[in-house]
Amino acid sequence: QVQLVESGGGLVQAGGSLRLSCVASGRTFSRNAVGWFRQAPGKEREFVGSISWNGGDTYYADSVEGRVTISRDNAQKTARLEMNNLQPEDTAVYYCAAAEFGFAFNRTTEYDWWGQGTQVTVSS
Repeated sequence: QVQLVESGGGLVQAGGSLRLSCVASGRTFSRNAVGWFRQAPGKEREFVGSISWNGGDTYYADSVEGRVTISRDNAQKTARLEMNNLQPEDTAVYYCAAAEFGFAFNRTTEYDWWGQGTQVTVSS
């Protein structure tokens, strides 16, 4: 089992930045791909990006490409999502997730463990 806890969400003005963190505990984290998803009220959970087990590969949704960077520190069992130039449409609950395997992409079904989410609100 992997337990995940997100932090770093909050209220930010349009054009601002936030850095979300996801700290893992439990079984080894270093072999697991990590994904970030978000869910706005009334909408389905949406892929934001993912990072492979060693950080060598990252994938981003078109909607955030160029504004978002995902990184990880396996020694600290932490993954991060840095978001720049945030816009009101980025408002959502952001979730990190870990996959059993070292590579994962954009489907929620690829991920086995989920955090509780952290709220990001962008005001115009």
